[in-house]
Amino acid sequence: MAGHREPPEGAPEGLPGGSDDEYRSVVFDESFVRAARLQEYSAQERMDDHEKAVHTRPVRRVRGDAAAGRSRGGSGPVQALVLVLLVAMAFGTAIYLGVRHPYQPPAAARAGLLRATVIPLAPQDTVPGGEPAELFARSPAAQFRTGAEGVTLPPARRTAHFSEGQVMSALTIARDYLVASSLDPDVLNGSTVRPVRALLDPDQLTQFDRSFRDPAGDGRHAATGWLVRFDPAKVTPAGPQPRVQGVLRVEETASGRLEVTSDHAFVYALRPAGAAAADGDARADGASLFTVRRELHFRFDRDDLRMHRAELLGSYVQAGPQSCSADAVSHLRPVLAGQRATGEGPAGTDPYATGSSTAALCGTLAPSAMPSPRGGG
Repeated sequence: MAGHREPPEGAPEGLPGGSDDEYRSVVFDESFVRAARLQEYSAQERMDDHEKAVHTRPVRRVRGDAAAGRSRGGSGPVQALVLVLLVAMAFGTAIYLGVRHPYQPPAAARAGLLRATVIPLAPQDTVPGGEPAELFARSPAAQFRTGAEGVTLPPARRTAHFSEGQVMSALTIARDYLVASSLDPDVLNGSTVRPVRALLDPDQLTQFDRSFRDPAGDGRHAATGWLVRFDPAKVTPAGPQPRVQGVLRVEETASGRLEVTSDHAFVYALRPAGAAAADGDARADGASLFTVRRELHFRFDRDDLRMHRAELLGSYVQAGPQSCSADAVSHLRPVLAGQRATGEGPAGTDPYATGSSTAALCGTLAPSAMPSPRGGG
């Protein structure tokens, strides 16, 4: 053939001429050519597979494409920024939900208030006196142990949620409280309350302090509900240590705490203090016995066991010989050897009075609780 020529009649109307010059303005970039998506099959491939004459080539990103992407506005950095913002929002939401979670563990329950009952026991006759050892020998306390030896610990057995060691810790703390509040000489004479205070849950210290600053017979603020103490201006110990006998019991409650109940009798040999004796109150050989029955109810959670402290929830005290009219909320006030209780009844209670009220309770001390007469059985 003679080559590319125009038709004899010339180029069709409306179409550019057939000269090669008309295509010179079209430039095919190398990256465009490489990225072409269609490729012809070879003759052999077309004969074997009877497929289309072309197939799609996999797209491969080339450096030119990346440059073109950057030239089109830099979408890569924008996407990265959006991703960072999304991660930050998710992290902030997680923190917020963690702080505001509606199912956070409940705060530890506060210790309860002490309920205390102190009942004077009035003697029916004159209080017998004598030498302390002789009085103990003729009393129901003859076989009691001396001092802290009388506050014995039962065997400790594990419970559903407390180990044997934790149960023993609860019993030991209760024992320490009994010894400090019933046998410490400085506590008995009213010199200090620190050994007792140190063993209480901090939530009870406000009530404890008020009971000694402003004692009242309202069931909440009797100093003698927390511990045993006498007025040092009236009485003084007469020789040997107190005699003690009682039991301790422990159990786990439904609230997941340990509760220890103590029931002990403490018997003290007392005589009039120096000033009282000078006034002629020392009679019948001077010494007499005074018995305090204390039933205490302790409660312990795991923090209490770890910190060696107790919640004292209940205190039931019977003490005599005392007069029914005696004000026993701040100090116990024994009727001493050779004396009789006054004939007055317990303090009156006004049902119309608001605020704190005095509990008008009193009992009679049975003759069998007193030392037997000399020469008796």
